Amino acid sequence: MTNMPASTPGGLRYPRGTVILIGLASAVVVSIGISGIRGILAPVFLTLILTICANPVRTALLKRGVPGALATGSVILTVFALLAGFTYTIIIAFAQFVSMLPNYSQQFQQAGTAITSWLSRIGISHDQVHSVVTGINPANIAGVVTDALGSVVSITASLVIVLTMMILMAADAVYSRTILNQLSVRNPYLVTALTDYASHVRRYMVVTTVLGVIQGALNTIALSIMQVPAALLWGLLSFLCSFIPNIGYFFAIAPPIVFGFLVGGWPVVIAIIIVYGVINAVVQSIIQPRVVGHAVSLSQTITFFSVLFWAVIIGPIGAILAIPLTLLTKTFLIDANPEAHWWRPALGPTNETRTIMKSESLASKTARKNAKAARTSTDDTDPQRRPTP
Repeated sequence: MTNMPASTPGGLRYPRGTVILIGLASAVVVSIGISGIRGILAPVFLTLILTICANPVRTALLKRGVPGALATGSVILTVFALLAGFTYTIIIAFAQFVSMLPNYSQQFQQAGTAITSWLSRIGISHDQVHSVVTGINPANIAGVVTDALGSVVSITASLVIVLTMMILMAADAVYSRTILNQLSVRNPYLVTALTDYASHVRRYMVVTTVLGVIQGALNTIALSIMQVPAALLWGLLSFLCSFIPNIGYFFAIAPPIVFGFLVGGWPVVIAIIIVYGVINAVVQSIIQPRVVGHAVSLSQTITFFSVLFWAVIIGPIGAILAIPLTLLTKTFLIDANPEAHWWRPALGPTNETRTIMKSESLASKTARKNAKAARTSTDDTDPQRRPTP
């Protein structure tokens, strides 16, 4: 079956391997093109997700009799004000962090000396040791942070794009219901897929945001109690990293561990690991999956790969929006195409998959119970197995 040729509208038939290679080549070309204009697409994707999340608020205001222009404008300004305020809060916090680094230059030197002696004992060459120790420098760390954060001008330009696109998308949303009704006449699967996508992404983003705020607040309070420097900054970092599945936890915990070690040694490090581990386990491993449910039907492997893929394609925003962007790709390639629905279980556990697994588990338990009962009955009726009085 895998080697059967694929037919084309013109009647030509190509080997399936050729079709797969052409598809992969097309995906590479598209990915390179998206990466080339990441400066534009990243804020556009972010605006799309924000518009999807804010649209129910606008609809609720319209139902309460608020004029359309006022409802749309109020939602846009509120969402943009929150986004801009949070962005510049991070900028101020990182600026304070950079100014704080020189105060710990002595501790960094001591840490560099300890690392140098340890690397030398295990046989690392002098040049490699020197390159590692050179990186443990407040000036170098400040440069890396500044480069990662970007300039205020570039961030402001991105926010301008977000505000402009949000206004235009909100204006176009007035016609969305009518357009979807028109499209449903020709392609009802596409309309259903888009509607489900908006609902699932909205639920995922809202739940992740609320739980991220709780997670960041708890981490900030815990770090403040342990007197770790820049506790608010690490709380904000924890909030941002809560949107990055699987690996966000490690990005969020690394800086507090370093500064916790500088001010309190190993006891503070162990306390940070325990606190972050408990909070992360409760919020992201127990609460979030139960609340989000089937909104994200992606396997852990695909989720992890999507974070790496979108981070490479469109930068840090891609890591934060990895799940929504992957679901958007899945919407157009699989959900909107009824002939490709059979791929859904391969991408992640669906409701049908979970039902089958529950049925199989129940059947297995029943079989084990019946086998145990049969063995017990045999022991009771077999004279040779009866216990002697």
